[in-house]
Amino acid sequence: MKSFNYVVENILGIHARPAALLAQACVEFKSVTTFECNGNVAAGNNVLQIMGLHARKGQTLVVNVDGADEDACVEKLQEVLGSLKPKDKKVGILKVAFFGTKDYDRIFFSELSREKGEDTYNTDIKYFKSRLTTESAQLAKGFDAVCIFVNDECGRDVVQILNECGVKLILLRCAGFNNVDLVAAKECGMTVLRVPAYSPYAVAEHAMTILQAANRRIHKAYNKNRDNNFDLSGLLGMDLHNKVAGIVGTGRIGQCMASICKGFGMTVIGWDAFPNQSLVDQGLLTYVSKDELFEKADLISLHAPLIMGEKGTYHMIDAEAIDKMKDDVMLVNTARGGLIDTEALIAALKAGKFHAVALDVYEGEDENVYTDHSSDRLQTSITGRLMMFPQLVLTSHQAFFTREALQAIAAVTMENARNFNEGNPYGPAEVK
Repeated sequence: MKSFNYVVENILGIHARPAALLAQACVEFKSVTTFECNGNVAAGNNVLQIMGLHARKGQTLVVNVDGADEDACVEKLQEVLGSLKPKDKKVGILKVAFFGTKDYDRIFFSELSREKGEDTYNTDIKYFKSRLTTESAQLAKGFDAVCIFVNDECGRDVVQILNECGVKLILLRCAGFNNVDLVAAKECGMTVLRVPAYSPYAVAEHAMTILQAANRRIHKAYNKNRDNNFDLSGLLGMDLHNKVAGIVGTGRIGQCMASICKGFGMTVIGWDAFPNQSLVDQGLLTYVSKDELFEKADLISLHAPLIMGEKGTYHMIDAEAIDKMKDDVMLVNTARGGLIDTEALIAALKAGKFHAVALDVYEGEDENVYTDHSSDRLQTSITGRLMMFPQLVLTSHQAFFTREALQAIAAVTMENARNFNEGNPYGPAEVK
């Protein structure tokens, strides 16, 4: 175990921003970190517990790190603590219009934004429940920035309205940015910042969870048992052990999914437009062509970004790609709905091509995700048509939805706002 002491210098102590940065740093490592002050102990990955230490200026924060990568973790934490210095700001308080607000957003963002003293985020958030659309964009009038999510609409028309409202910054509280017209934003002189990584484990673990739910027919078994029906008919699954997993997109999330598949005893092959040789050297996977992956994989997991245009990834899973796949193949998508041609998927499901399909995202989901339509008439046939297949499991874009991921999303988003306001480098958060 490694330990070191840090004497708090900031006049506000370890308030929201430092707590968020420390927690964000801790979740990047396997080592277990704790912070001690005033006789209290906080878990390193818990923002609220760190803030609850009430570590004030002049008090000593004791940092304990225990694990295989403790040296790297200590170095990172010391770097974070050493960087907590106030800087000049463009505006005293950055005003942000927050669209598509849910209760959990308020919990994780409000604690970070509400303090208005030296070395804080100095951000005033106005929460709106409505999604960002052409109809709601006028709500951003008088704000410096908007904060949006995956189901918000930020096409050219919306960007132009935001520009007229005086908005200079678009904060994406997600990794994807396909819903933003980047050309229009650049023409209007707007900066677009995203969360390039939060918790790849959250997404990869959800991918395997819903894939196995579809494979082993957990959703059907649950409903049957609730009706006192304990017959096993229709619940037959298949082993993953000794099968071939095909990972499409080998970024951080794809790497996590590859590791999970390895744990099941699978052979892992991958495809990426930009192969990472270090993954091959580690023995994690073997790169193959896209067609070879479709032909050989028993399980195909999608983790690629959605890129439109020629040689992009839009509808990379179309009728032609599906025809190349094995019969009884398993398919899971936790990336973007547009990667799959829904009509081709439905046709293949009707033909009995797939043993299991698990979707956390799908085309046409925007009107559904994060909203309660249980008392409404069905507005689109896509959801109903997908849900009629017993081998398919559908969740509502929730792969990211863990405590650790939400903490990281809030911390990185607010740090992006702070970097914009203070003229700091954006790093991989900038979308050009």
